[in-house]
Amino acid sequence: MEQGPDSADGGPRMHLDPELAAALPALPDLHIHDLAAARERMAQLAARAEVPATEGLGIVDKSVRAADGTLVPIRVCRPLDVAGPLPALLLLHGGGFVMGSLESTTPQSVALCTGLPAFVVAVGYRLAPEHPYPAALRDSEAALRWVADAEGVDTARIGVYGMSAGGGLAAALTLLVRDRGGPPIRFQLLDAPEVDDRLETPSARTFDDTPLWNRADAELSWRHYLSGCDGRVPAYAAPARADDLSGLPPAYVSVYENDPLRDEGIAYASALLRAGVSVELHLFPGTFHRSAIIAGAQVSRRQAAETLAILRRALHPEASGQ
Repeated sequence: MEQGPDSADGGPRMHLDPELAAALPALPDLHIHDLAAARERMAQLAARAEVPATEGLGIVDKSVRAADGTLVPIRVCRPLDVAGPLPALLLLHGGGFVMGSLESTTPQSVALCTGLPAFVVAVGYRLAPEHPYPAALRDSEAALRWVADAEGVDTARIGVYGMSAGGGLAAALTLLVRDRGGPPIRFQLLDAPEVDDRLETPSARTFDDTPLWNRADAELSWRHYLSGCDGRVPAYAAPARADDLSGLPPAYVSVYENDPLRDEGIAYASALLRAGVSVELHLFPGTFHRSAIIAGAQVSRRQAAETLAILRRALHPEASGQ
């Protein structure tokens, strides 16, 4: 859908991929102004999602203990017929820090576990506003430490993959591990990362009426997540505020054309590059935040294939000649 460069009020308009545009009427309302309703719709989506075949995989639910004593649910997916030790991928779901669950990650966990192959560990981190920063980051750190101690994991090949708010948590986790010590992270994949609470970029100012996620959602998301920060926002909450990004693991950053978070993802990738971190950046044209849920669209299939290829290259360097 080529809507032209300008809207009726003089602002820029979306340029949508035709397949995505055709699917818009069927999309659920996941905007978080009514958080209880959005959470319920997200849960319904997860319940209806098609899970790939799980033959040859072991899938178990466990709990790990965060630094404050909280028990955090994780879902571990591992190949049963592949000789180890294997790489591991920590998977942090999206949802604006306020919704999402282990169930919402299961189809992707299974696909990645089979396709890589690798241990894939999804984290059911605590959600704001009931549990604001730093609860989700503490939970993610606890899961990472569990992964590093798990039998059969190659601790030199641990990656972290976060989507949206999960991308912000993944970026924050790499900062935390660098600064405070902990299991080394080999690679970070940040998918539309939510990393900048200031929302001052052109895309954050422009996209106030986009499908599934818009500026108002981003504002409310940060308000909920940062409600325990007393006005001072640390880089571990919003990684775009970090003064020093040196020494972090290589990154792949993906962004969506019609997304309020687009420019902060690009800016974060650029800041990593300036700090000497190897980065690959990919903008998927015609897309919008969470448009990958329209899994049958060609651009969504292309993104899924690239994600798998990028993670294979990072976590199985021997197979790619690195």
